[in-house]
Amino acid sequence: MTDVSRLPGAIRHQWDWQLDAACRGVDSSLFFHPSDERGDARQEREEQSKRVCRSCPVRTACLLHSLRAREKFGVWGGLGEQERRALLASRQRRGRRWRSAARNRTAGRGRTAA
Repeated sequence: MTDVSRLPGAIRHQWDWQLDAACRGVDSSLFFHPSDERGDARQEREEQSKRVCRSCPVRTACLLHSLRAREKFGVWGGLGEQERRALLASRQRRGRRWRSAARNRTAGRGRTAA
């Protein structure tokens, strides 16, 4: 028999939010575009999927999952692919500015007044 004593515990709590998702049971093609979909058809499908997300009690958890997992495709937490990319890029820029400012503050601490 396999020894599972060293395996991490159940991680069910990390996925339980999906049980309450408004999209549960909805055809997933509403949230993921076909490769040949363009223009108005894509925009309309995406808007329909976002309407489902607007009423979702776990929208924030869904969005956070998609950002952590760097989901490249589909509508997650009410945001489309381009919106999530822009949000991640914005967070990266803010992070770089914050780290730079912190380095500047830290560098100034070791100086003595002349």
